[in-house]
Amino acid sequence: MSDAEKTPILPMWPVGSSPEYIAARIDLAKAERVLRDQVEQVAAARKRLPEGAILPDYALTEGPPELGQDEPVRTIQLAEIFGEHDTLFVYHLMFHPDEDEACPMCSMWVDGLHGVSHHLAQHTAFAVIGKARLPKLRAWARRRGWQGLRILSSYGTTFNADMHAEIPDGTQRPMVSVFVKAGEQVRHYYTLPANFLDNSERGIDLLCPVWNVLDLLPGGRGDWYADNSYAGHERG
Repeated sequence: MSDAEKTPILPMWPVGSSPEYIAARIDLAKAERVLRDQVEQVAAARKRLPEGAILPDYALTEGPPELGQDEPVRTIQLAEIFGEHDTLFVYHLMFHPDEDEACPMCSMWVDGLHGVSHHLAQHTAFAVIGKARLPKLRAWARRRGWQGLRILSSYGTTFNADMHAEIPDGTQRPMVSVFVKAGEQVRHYYTLPANFLDNSERGIDLLCPVWNVLDLLPGGRGDWYADNSYAGHERG
């Protein structure tokens, strides 16, 4: 008998639960443990990736830290976003220059990342980069209440195309990327799109608390899709 099998099971059910429920919940708990182990195995494989490509010095644009102000605007290179950190986590926001709103699903993901951004700041730099012009991005950030986030525009650069955060017709792709410092240069480390190799969805769902909570409910996530219009989205 393994040490895990000798460990007393602490109940995950209330008094009065049926033997059938308890047995099924224990089986589910074992499957959840296997899932945890698989997540850790994938994380270990991610750490073994070979060195990524060195990136060009993209000239991105950024406004002041206070979202209520749009000036002054400065040009900033990717390497400057790192600050004191050796790593940079980027959310590639789906926001085409011709659109007036960002992707609602992307906005939901950034809502969640904004909520934990002060924790992330203990480990890495974090920025949201979109293809729309900076005034549109900042107006959207104000509407969402993203105070404190680094909001940058890649308009007029090849950043999105080079990162494959857009396809040739200009359609934007939702994804996250991690970059690392390589002396004075920036090296790509990892990118995770919202779609897998077979184009199935849920590629970055583990980064979003909404999906993970919905998966705990009896009805699951169903066919629900985030929207930019329901109450609570304006927090600025």
